[in-house]
Amino acid sequence: MNTVGIVSPGFMGAGLGGALRAGGARVVATVDGRSARSRRLAGEAGLELLPTLRDVVGAADVVLVVTPPGEAVAAASAIRVAAGAAGSSPLVADLNAVSPTTMTRVQEQLGDLRLVDGSISGPPPSDQPGARLYFSGPEAATVAGLPWDGQVEPIVLGDRVGSASALKMCTGSVYKGLIALVTQAMRTAGAYGVLQEVVLDLDRAGLAHTAGVARGATKAWRYVAEMREISATQEAAGLTPELFAAIAGIFDEVSRTELARDDPESARELSADDVVRLLGR
Repeated sequence: MNTVGIVSPGFMGAGLGGALRAGGARVVATVDGRSARSRRLAGEAGLELLPTLRDVVGAADVVLVVTPPGEAVAAASAIRVAAGAAGSSPLVADLNAVSPTTMTRVQEQLGDLRLVDGSISGPPPSDQPGARLYFSGPEAATVAGLPWDGQVEPIVLGDRVGSASALKMCTGSVYKGLIALVTQAMRTAGAYGVLQEVVLDLDRAGLAHTAGVARGATKAWRYVAEMREISATQEAAGLTPELFAAIAGIFDEVSRTELARDDPESARELSADDVVRLLGR
């Protein structure tokens, strides 16, 4: 039986852990120092909770790292220290939304531990099955071959670390960039008294993502760092970094509104008027 460690069991991490557990893997995690919400999500997913990160890394054959983008490098350093203390050498799959350059820093922090570069496209399988997981690196097939219970679609991109991260930076720029554009359009429309007309017009093109704006707000604080990673990725490709630096600013504003105060797993039925009203607080 594979033993998979989850760092850390938030909305996405617990969802992936639950899929692996359903597929027959032993899935371990720790909620040491985590929030009550993480404890709840890990419990709902049926994860085996161990006292510390050292215990998780010591028990795991594979460690999946799912943290906010801004914590990826620190998480890699903590895993290296924990592995040294436990005398273990698990395969580490970093699934964070970071740039290829940041993934290189993650690899440096892991030291001698083996790394698979990974990225996630879609919601947690506990919310909606069918997300795609992209993997790259010499041992990408090992992580893709974990027992995912058919709840996600694992895709191997090749043996180059950085490919999966580059893909995430491109797809995330569209998916989350669109959320930011619709958010700004709705806020502006509300200010000018044409909100309903704007939403109806966007709906004709399939772009009236009112629910996406509301859910995106609950994750806006995470998106700030991710947009900066996208900005850095585009700059490294010879493009202007200014577009996604500005979008990072939008999500920073949204993260401080009342709309951002809920959790992403909490279903909310909000009208366009509700969304704009809560974005204004």
